[in-house]
Amino acid sequence: MATLNDFLSSVLERGSRLIDWRGGDQVSPEMLAGHCADLLSAKGEATGMALAARILEGYDGLDAEARATFFQTLAAEYDPDPDEVTAAALRYAEDRSTEALAALAAATETRRQELFRRLNLAPGGTHRLVSMRADLLGLLRDEPGLARIDADFRHLLGSWFNRGFLVMQPIDWNTPAAILEKIIAYEAVHEIDSWEELRRRVGPEDRRCFAFFHPSMPNEPLVFVEVALTREVPGSIQAVLASERERVAADSAKTAVFYSISNCQVGLKGVSFGAFLIKQVAEDLAHDLPKLETFVTLSPVPGFSGWLAAEAGRDPDLPAALALTALNRNDWDNDAKREDAVKGQVLPLAAHYFLDSKRNDGRPPDAVARFHLGNGAQLLDIHWMGDTSEKGIAQSHGIMVNYLYDLDKIEENHEAYVTDGKIAASRKVRNLAAAARKGGS
Repeated sequence: MATLNDFLSSVLERGSRLIDWRGGDQVSPEMLAGHCADLLSAKGEATGMALAARILEGYDGLDAEARATFFQTLAAEYDPDPDEVTAAALRYAEDRSTEALAALAAATETRRQELFRRLNLAPGGTHRLVSMRADLLGLLRDEPGLARIDADFRHLLGSWFNRGFLVMQPIDWNTPAAILEKIIAYEAVHEIDSWEELRRRVGPEDRRCFAFFHPSMPNEPLVFVEVALTREVPGSIQAVLASERERVAADSAKTAVFYSISNCQVGLKGVSFGAFLIKQVAEDLAHDLPKLETFVTLSPVPGFSGWLAAEAGRDPDLPAALALTALNRNDWDNDAKREDAVKGQVLPLAAHYFLDSKRNDGRPPDAVARFHLGNGAQLLDIHWMGDTSEKGIAQSHGIMVNYLYDLDKIEENHEAYVTDGKIAASRKVRNLAAAARKGGS
């Protein structure tokens, strides 16, 4: 590795002597765009690599406003030439040869894609382009015209981060501290507030953590999953994360619980590999721990509170409005009978939310549900007060759910979901949804 780094450094040094970096140290968006044009016309590898490195350095030095101007230039000036596309299309319509098809493909590809490929040659280019896309995503709402750049990014990143290039690695207490720090920082589901909390999640025998890495970003986890080995399927995150919980010998555990899945790189949004991680971890654990019988998640329901409020607003006499009124009274916290009554109102509505409520595309409104159901999981159970943290109460009134990954039925469930929109759910959940339909009729 040291020899390779020395070689790359020498190439960059030679290339730097060959380029004229116009403008010195003061880099403007317009100047940077000009150097991008130079990069696209560069012939030599040393010159190209050096230019790519300097462009990325220049981009890093721009403020937010200047970066937006740079993206606007890329959107305006790097599209395919309409006349060339038309001519290539007409030629292919008459001549279905391989050459005509290749010419059409070349004519329709944006120059941005080739620019990004050449920028990727710079040291650390892949990671820096991922960060560049993260900046772009922050601008799309106010500047939808930049979506053409994002389409190019998604096309390239989807290829560069193909599952075949990813490496799964276990994360434990012996993992380098620099990576452990990033696990703390990137945890997006259940906050890790100290090194001691991290030790409890990755150190004990009944805890596992796995992450995907890319060879071009070896010190940056892309996505990671935290796993608890238990005897039974848990119904609350409090029980899973309790510091005084009973420890389970790994070789006697019956259940593997995926209780937190965190995507780490904003710039890879829409490039999905979390599904691959869960399935590979499940298969590896099944091989290493033959007594494992059940693979489930303990998942949040981030959209439930918003959905319930919207439903309640439609009609004050709807079950959703009555349930929300009961939840907000807070007079049931220390009264078991009243709590059971509120629970009896909320759980059927939660099942209805998963099985009957749909977006315009016919899919469930909950993003976590779409992820797991699309992976081929079954909605197994819904738990009252599964997450009593401030975040859990705010996003789902404490509701959590289990998705079951039955390794023999994953593909069947996946096909039924993506083809017909059919949701795999247990009889218990279906009965709850039926009760909600009956109560709303």
